[in-house]
Amino acid sequence: MATNQFLNVPVSMPNQAQHLRLISNTVNNTLNGKLNSTGTTTLRASQTTSTLTDERISVNSVILFMPITANGLTAYNTLYVSARTDKSATLTHASSANTDQNFGYVIIG
Repeated sequence: MATNQFLNVPVSMPNQAQHLRLISNTVNNTLNGKLNSTGTTTLRASQTTSTLTDERISVNSVILFMPITANGLTAYNTLYVSARTDKSATLTHASSANTDQNFGYVIIG
C-alpha cells in the first residue's frame, strides 16, 4: 500500500475528514518548503566517481548540491552528475584523499 511521503501513513483513509486533513497538511508542508526531496552524501575518497542512491531519483531528475564541509566546497567545482537511472545517479568529481567531502542535495522530478 502506498504511503503519504510527509506523514508516513497509508494513503487510503477510511474517514473523509482525516483524508482531507492529510491533504491539507501535505499542501501546507509543500508551501512551507518541506518537499521531502533532500538528503546528504559524501564523495568517495581517492576516487573520481561516487554513487548517489536514493529511491526518489529517476532518469529525468534534476539533482542540486550544496557543500556542507570545507572539503565539500573544494570538491564542488569539479562535481557533476554524469549518469542517472531509476534510484541512483553517478557523480563524477576530482580525486581527493579527503574523507569529508560532504554535500546536501535536492532532487526535483
